[in-house]
Amino acid sequence: MKFVTDIIGEELGIFETKFSDAVKSNTALLDRVMKYIIKRKGKQLRPMFVFLSAKLHGPVNESTYRAAALVELLHTATLVHDDVVDESLERRGFFSINAIWKNKIAVLVGDYLLSKGLLLSTDNNDFEHLHILSEAVKQMSEGELLQIEKSRNLNLSEAVYFEIIRNKTASLLSSACGVGAWSTSKDAAVCNRMKLFGEKVGIAFQIKDDLFDYGSDNIGKPTGNDIKEKKLTLPLIYTLNKIQTAKKRELIYLIKNENKKPDKVKYIIEQVVAAGGMQYAAEKMNEYRDEAMKILYEFPESDVRKALEELVRYTTDRKY
Repeated sequence: MKFVTDIIGEELGIFETKFSDAVKSNTALLDRVMKYIIKRKGKQLRPMFVFLSAKLHGPVNESTYRAAALVELLHTATLVHDDVVDESLERRGFFSINAIWKNKIAVLVGDYLLSKGLLLSTDNNDFEHLHILSEAVKQMSEGELLQIEKSRNLNLSEAVYFEIIRNKTASLLSSACGVGAWSTSKDAAVCNRMKLFGEKVGIAFQIKDDLFDYGSDNIGKPTGNDIKEKKLTLPLIYTLNKIQTAKKRELIYLIKNENKKPDKVKYIIEQVVAAGGMQYAAEKMNEYRDEAMKILYEFPESDVRKALEELVRYTTDRKY
């Protein structure tokens, strides 16, 4: 990641200041929550994709900074709301907003972040930014609802799985790349190619997250969190579709009824590994990574393109 920060380190530094200013509030409680969110921000992968996608097609400008802020505002809003929906008390190793301030405030904080993003775009006539990101928010909601609907009976096809993650996870990364490219190129064709690039990366990113749940020599100890939450991820879907009917019924029973027992979770993970579920998922992840690279190679070679390559490889090679 060092090469990435060498290329856009200055832009990321400026962005941090601009983002902090964008979320300030005159309401004391809101301002306190915003400061808590900023101090505990993640790796900022999405703003990185915005800046590199922009820089691939021209010099970073104020429109690019607003695009990055809009992406981060909407991403943060969805995380706050997701923690309420999932009843999660932790986010990135810290207490979630709903754990500290309860659900009502968390929902309103998410709404506030969403409104700040809308105002940032409308106040500056960034209507294409708003169009691109609004489509992503719609897709994310659809993906989340589709997952809830289809996961109840634990009978998810691979096609539906990819539809879910394309909407729920990949759509925002796709929009980050698209809005970044638009901010410097103002070219719809370029924007659409970069959106497709981002979608491929986003799908690979989610499959990598799926793999973390099962562990490996490279990833570390399995967590089994997705199994405990009855989430059907690619390694498990592949396994359930491949194994014999009796074994499939057994695993479905365990996931539905004994998913909190460590020994049962361990057994499920062992069955997934034995059936080749992890290997299959890793191969699919690499396919999507390579498809993203193929799109990226359509653009002229440059240090910015190399930085994007490094960022793509980070999404599939990361250890956490």
